[in-house]
Amino acid sequence: MKEILLTREQIHNICIDIADKLSERLKDEEQIPVFVGVMKGGLNFMMDLVKEVKIPIITDFVQISSYDGTSSTGIIKLKKDLTYPAKNKTVVLIDDVVDTGYSMHYLKHFIYDKYQPKNILIVTLVDKISIRKVNIDIDYYGLQLKENKFLLGYGLDYKELNRNIPYVYVPDQDEIKQLDEIAKRN
Repeated sequence: MKEILLTREQIHNICIDIADKLSERLKDEEQIPVFVGVMKGGLNFMMDLVKEVKIPIITDFVQISSYDGTSSTGIIKLKKDLTYPAKNKTVVLIDDVVDTGYSMHYLKHFIYDKYQPKNILIVTLVDKISIRKVNIDIDYYGLQLKENKFLLGYGLDYKELNRNIPYVYVPDQDEIKQLDEIAKRN
């Protein structure tokens, strides 16, 4: 039996809660905030989250990579940069999970250095504090996970597979082996 950490309903309620908090916090901004999804994992969460935001926003995306299979390499590669100017705007970085903190630390400093935003807020569905390597402040999260569990579903993947599962769960070793076989055929 799968260990489900976040059901569809729980994710939906998290999106409403965080969107309400962001809407209230950002309602008086002089410039429209830029909500930035971190591809590919953060896309599902971002798309559901922004549907619940009650203020005008602009959306954009960045893409980075740092994973190989089930573990982070610690080496960050920028694959897609912002396309919308963020100078003097509040940027809301949205990702599926913050674990070691390397990726979010890199993105936060990259955006501050290159775009000079007014502020950067960090939003993640899962704050995996058990394996944090660098200090990074998370402004809003859905679930804080104190155990080091490999997660799949709702944007979280294994070799690009299972991002489309509508909930977050912990796969067992048999499922990982099956996914390895599927990935080999591709």
